[in-house]
Amino acid sequence: MVAAAKLRRAREAAEAARPYAVAMEQMVTRLAAGAEGQANLPVLLTGTGKDAVQLLVVVTADRGLAGAFNSSIVRAARKRIRDIQTEGKQVKLYCVGRKARDWLAEYKSVMIGSRTDLAKKITYADAEAIAHEIFAEMDKGGIDTIALLFNHFKSVISQVVTFQQLMPLNVEASAGAGVDQPYEYEPSEEEILADLLPRNFAMQLFSALLENNAGFYGSQMNAMENATKNAGEMIKKLTLKYNRTRQANITKELIEIISGAEAI
Repeated sequence: MVAAAKLRRAREAAEAARPYAVAMEQMVTRLAAGAEGQANLPVLLTGTGKDAVQLLVVVTADRGLAGAFNSSIVRAARKRIRDIQTEGKQVKLYCVGRKARDWLAEYKSVMIGSRTDLAKKITYADAEAIAHEIFAEMDKGGIDTIALLFNHFKSVISQVVTFQQLMPLNVEASAGAGVDQPYEYEPSEEEILADLLPRNFAMQLFSALLENNAGFYGSQMNAMENATKNAGEMIKKLTLKYNRTRQANITKELIEIISGAEAI
């Protein structure tokens, strides 16, 4: 019941953030299409032109008791890391959630940062703080691409492991969500993108945190419901075994009494 109440609040927060995240992505897509081919575009849009150093932002929960929720993300992260390293490229990690930080401790040498204790109240300021840490690492010239790995909340019984590219922005994949109607912008697309792209980065990260949080409570509620059912079945089996054992002892005592009486 506690998990169900938390799930309701987390799901409402995730669903409320979706329209804004989608609208932000559509606007950035239109701006990027209009600015395509121009010089001095922001690095968040175009990337560095290389993919030698790839940052993977892994989002899990702080706590367990939620079935395979955290382990599915960690397995996907390890597979992604192995694939990157097999290609001869370097990987860096930023972990959100205690489970990601602890279970990926073998990659501590490439972990540029981590954040925990966000489950109680996730705010846009938290996402901005994470984004600023990542931007600071980018300013050092050590990141070529950025991707996000989290559980997308589909329903109470379904959370989908999702891989989302954040830099360079995948304009072609988002083009279908845009609008073909032409726009004229003032100031220029480059100036708007320079201001909007960091906000879009933080917004997509904020939306992912909310989706992941809702998915965690959904998975936790299912795990607790299954645990309750299993406990009930175990109680029934143990009660039946107890009653059978008790009946056998009573029968044995009666046989002993009757045998004694007959002997006398």
